[in-house]
Amino acid sequence: MNFYDDDEFYERKRRKRRSGAGIFTSLFSAIVGGFIVILLLPTLIDAGLIEISTQQSTTLPIQDGTKVPTKQITVDVNSSIVTAVEKVKPAVVGVVNIQEQSSLWTRKTRIVEAGEGSGVVFDKKNGKAYIVTNNHVIEGAKEIEVALPNTDSKISAELLGADRLTDLAVIAIDEKYVDTVAEFGDSTNLKPGEPAIAIGNPLGRAFSQSVTVGVISSTNRSIPNDLDKDGQADWETEVIQTDAAINPGNSGGALVNIDGQVIGINSAKIAESGVEGLGFAIPISDAKPIIEQLIKYGRVKRPYMGVTPYDLHLVSQKDRKNVLNLPDSVNNGVVLVELSKLGPSALAGLNRLDVIVKLDDYEIESSSDLRKYLYKYKNVGDKMKVTFYRKGRLQTITMTLSEVPETFR
Repeated sequence: MNFYDDDEFYERKRRKRRSGAGIFTSLFSAIVGGFIVILLLPTLIDAGLIEISTQQSTTLPIQDGTKVPTKQITVDVNSSIVTAVEKVKPAVVGVVNIQEQSSLWTRKTRIVEAGEGSGVVFDKKNGKAYIVTNNHVIEGAKEIEVALPNTDSKISAELLGADRLTDLAVIAIDEKYVDTVAEFGDSTNLKPGEPAIAIGNPLGRAFSQSVTVGVISSTNRSIPNDLDKDGQADWETEVIQTDAAINPGNSGGALVNIDGQVIGINSAKIAESGVEGLGFAIPISDAKPIIEQLIKYGRVKRPYMGVTPYDLHLVSQKDRKNVLNLPDSVNNGVVLVELSKLGPSALAGLNRLDVIVKLDDYEIESSSDLRKYLYKYKNVGDKMKVTFYRKGRLQTITMTLSEVPETFR
């Protein structure tokens, strides 16, 4: 036997020993694992985490013909997430946007489904079931239909009101079609890391009432709503950020906490290449007063200053000094480039090219800040102190806010 044969012989022996050791290790691990499961099973059952129901099954024959009775074991796993989903899921519906479409060739119009999103039933009264959804889900609709869960039925819906800035809308259907109403929670005390459950209809009815689970990623994000030609945000929406999957069709659906309460209305996601887990929902505590106004007035009554603001940081240093006569220390604020003649600002004494730096005691750095303070903290008829620079001199006036005129709504 040559040298290479000896190596092969001893290598075979070593492999056999390792194989035997591996079998022994696997067998030992299986026995220990099974023993641990047996020890922990009563504890898991007592804690309610596992329910075991037994029922008599068919008898099992063995070789000598004797039949041994057997038991079939069913494991029913319950969790807080399952309970929360079961509580809210029946209140999540589909919302169908139906529009008129003209043929380029025949110039005839026809009714088509232009898009579909989700909605949440949140109240039943006076013969109506009220559903909150996103404005962009129903925008431009000639008709709106609600697709009921677990059926092929679609019910005609009435638009009660919609608001572009907050991207919220309220529709209603006959209450006889609704059995379950979702409960609104409190979004003011959310913490990053707590569970978040998104329920909606991603990609339409084919995937209706899909459930995705993640966490609250952040509670104080702002995303721009409508950028103008200068890149200024007309409005920044304050949102909850979550990594629970939110896809097209989820818009208007529910973001739910572990107690089965709606804490947000799913609104948007970032869908850029390479981006994962960036979904956003409108906080329910911010949405509640908007929803109430949409039901009551069909719109949101917002206070009005009667000005067209322009962000100071977009103005060159040269113009800040030579045109606005601002001190070098003033870098943030809004320039009034236009005033309505009969608006509250003009009546209070503000002029074109005044630079607002504070509303009451709230510092204003941009047009978005001005609108945020005005729309979130002030009401029609409120008095408001305005601090501004005019030709380099800091001044203060007080105005009374009116309602946005109908022509600007």
